[in-house]
Amino acid sequence: MVIYSHVSAGFEGFLIRVEVFIRRGIPAVDIVGLPDGAVREARERIRVAILQSGYQFPSGRILINLAPADIRKEGASFDLSLALGVLAASGQIGKERGDESWLVLGELELSGRVREVRGTIAAVSAALKGGVDRILVPPGNLEEAGAAGGREIYVLSCLKDLETVLNASPAGRADESPGRDDPGVREGLPDLRDLKGQAYLKRALLVAACGGHHLLLFGPPGSGKTLGATMLEGLLPPLSPDTSHEVSRIWSQAGKLGRGKGMITRPPFRMPHHSATMEGLIGGGVQIQPGEISLAHGGVLFLDETPEFQGRLLQSLREPLENGRVTIVRAGKSYWYPSRFQLVMAANPCPCGNLGKPDACCICSPNEISRYWKKVGGALMDRIDIRIPVEPVSPDVLLTDRPVSTEVLKREVQEASDRQAVRYRREAFSRNRDIPPGRLQEFCTLTGPLREYFAVMARHLGLSSRACHSILKVSRTIADLKGREAIGQEDLEEAGQYRRFGDSNFFWTEGK
Repeated sequence: MVIYSHVSAGFEGFLIRVEVFIRRGIPAVDIVGLPDGAVREARERIRVAILQSGYQFPSGRILINLAPADIRKEGASFDLSLALGVLAASGQIGKERGDESWLVLGELELSGRVREVRGTIAAVSAALKGGVDRILVPPGNLEEAGAAGGREIYVLSCLKDLETVLNASPAGRADESPGRDDPGVREGLPDLRDLKGQAYLKRALLVAACGGHHLLLFGPPGSGKTLGATMLEGLLPPLSPDTSHEVSRIWSQAGKLGRGKGMITRPPFRMPHHSATMEGLIGGGVQIQPGEISLAHGGVLFLDETPEFQGRLLQSLREPLENGRVTIVRAGKSYWYPSRFQLVMAANPCPCGNLGKPDACCICSPNEISRYWKKVGGALMDRIDIRIPVEPVSPDVLLTDRPVSTEVLKREVQEASDRQAVRYRREAFSRNRDIPPGRLQEFCTLTGPLREYFAVMARHLGLSSRACHSILKVSRTIADLKGREAIGQEDLEEAGQYRRFGDSNFFWTEGK
């Protein structure tokens, strides 16, 4: 019986083989292979759990090797695999199983009860890729193991039931069971009918939701920036099966799926506080963990009060926005996580917040406003496709406006997303936002007069190459919303309006 466990380091992690050798000598348990404190402490947990479960703990000198030996082993998920390794090496289990390979996950209590662990989806995926088909997990991880594609899944709730479980039929695929909760669904989402007025903002949210475009909302405090940004979540279409698996795998590694939860099918919405650290936002730490940009993979990363974030932290978002993944390098080792997210930023127009506010006086100097926005920086701003000024709504509009609900607009988003899915069915991308620069002429074709019009627009606005690409992608999305395959002049004009602010300066009065 060959026993494996798993280390969740990066998106893929490492499959770990548990080798046990028992010889004569002074009774002791030695664990080698770069174990951390939690793994070394497992010696006492497995000793007591084995005795409490009716098995005999070997009286000789026990050497446990976790291979490969140059990878650091962290966490309590090794407990059950170490216990089974000791029992198999002492001949108490597995005699009739020969060279069968098993992935074993679980933390042991002193009573022998098996507790659920995090990272099950990544562990099962790595095991199946490595040719290990038999999976033994705690009951709380059954849903995750099935969602990862495991078929021969065995569920162990207590170590004393080990022989019964190993000789029973596998539990099968858990992802076929009905009635599972989606941990990506948040209750009580705000509805667009609660956002009075703000027709320009609602149109921008609709376009951003259809194409996955990055968005900036700026305006005085209380004008509706944060409320509008949070309403974007309700407009987004469901995740594709592949993206759903990736998102669920990341959340499983971070321990955020929850007990007995199923796959995440809705795009996640992450809203970190501006006091977040580099490790919290990007990922890393002593034990390599995914950050907020990876937890937002397939969904939205919303940065409220963006200029209040550290400048170096904001600039670290540039590469993930371009590449769709983040690479973390630690002590000569490299780990990566997917991080293809939609960035939404909200900010006041100036430090005091009064710039552009009716009947209010802005006390900020031009230099203070420049320093305020300098944290965002031109390089990051150049990657933002849609920039929307948000103005306060008059009391009359708040009392009389009857806006359309999220459910109505969501159908338009779904129809436009379906058109993109058909168009890009053979491509490595599925959203207009992700069209590579070299494929823009193929998917965003402009005919003679329209091409000349776009060239004049680009020169007039002083657009960079990335800005031109951005306008073409947004135009493609606007055409999809209208159900047209060809991009029209009005589509380019609307996309150009979304790009009007932010490239030269951030003053509220620009263009007025």
